[in-house]
Amino acid sequence: MKSWLRKLRGPAPAEPAPQAAAPVAGQAEQVLRRLEWTVIRRLDGLLQGDYRTLMRGAGLDLADLREYQHHDDVRHIDWNVTARLQQPHVRVFTEDREMAAWFLVDLSPSVDFGSGEQRKRNVSAEFVAVLARMLTRHGNRVGAVLYGSGVDRFIPSRAGRRHVLHILDAIQQRPATQAQGPTRLHDLLQAAAALVRRRSTIFVVSDFISEPGWERALAQLAQRHEVVAVRVLDPMELDIPDLGLLTLRDAETGEQLLVDTHDAGFRRRFARVAAQREAELRAALAQAGVDALELSTGGDLAEAVLRFAEMRRRRSRLSSGAGFPAHLQAAA
Repeated sequence: MKSWLRKLRGPAPAEPAPQAAAPVAGQAEQVLRRLEWTVIRRLDGLLQGDYRTLMRGAGLDLADLREYQHHDDVRHIDWNVTARLQQPHVRVFTEDREMAAWFLVDLSPSVDFGSGEQRKRNVSAEFVAVLARMLTRHGNRVGAVLYGSGVDRFIPSRAGRRHVLHILDAIQQRPATQAQGPTRLHDLLQAAAALVRRRSTIFVVSDFISEPGWERALAQLAQRHEVVAVRVLDPMELDIPDLGLLTLRDAETGEQLLVDTHDAGFRRRFARVAAQREAELRAALAQAGVDALELSTGGDLAEAVLRFAEMRRRRSRLSSGAGFPAHLQAAA
């Protein structure tokens, strides 16, 4: 275990026999229709129309400044104006009815791994389809930037179900990237910073298995946009079971390594390295100031989205209900 970039890759499953497949667009239609019945309808009922929780802070334009009132969110205090006027003032925003969301989708070789029925690529595609469809039904626009061995596909933001199908099809039908070298997530984030000019909500959908250096680019992106890190993972990347002798292959370099998973010491070292990487990744995301949503190949997509929405809703309530800052009470 020289590096966490050495990814799990067991023996490749046998290729299915060729068969007459449905047209490409028809495959995306089938997937989206299934998601509309099994996931989106469920989220509609449980979110009770509060889909904007997923895009907090997006599509807001500064409209005015006024004096602070007891019910105001203290995060909206304009400290420069407050200091100048010696009276607490808050920024007043108007909400743009048409919000824009962008999906930065990592399709590097590592996302083609999956220890069960689902691969990380499938989970990423389903998440993008669900969120994009929920948002476009309310008139919002969605776009995508795809990364394989580099940033190689830009899909402009538009609204409508057909556009969601276009994005889903682009993710599903994109050929698996051959092992060429480590992922440079930094390149994807920098490309998005240059391409997405208007303030938007940006979902970075990746397993975050990448060369170092993406953390600063993510923080810079979050200074202008509302950024959500959607981390896709497989349970076997955290805890490898006793499966005997296995050949592990680095999906991005092609390097192979024979390991004995029957060795309890190896499994403990594996778990320790995985736990350390988890801690470092969460610390990096927190330092960048972005919220994180975790999706597992063995988990429930709707449940993950609901937990994330509830976390943001709860935090928003705590912020808006917070008391007035102690050092400003005298001024008030």
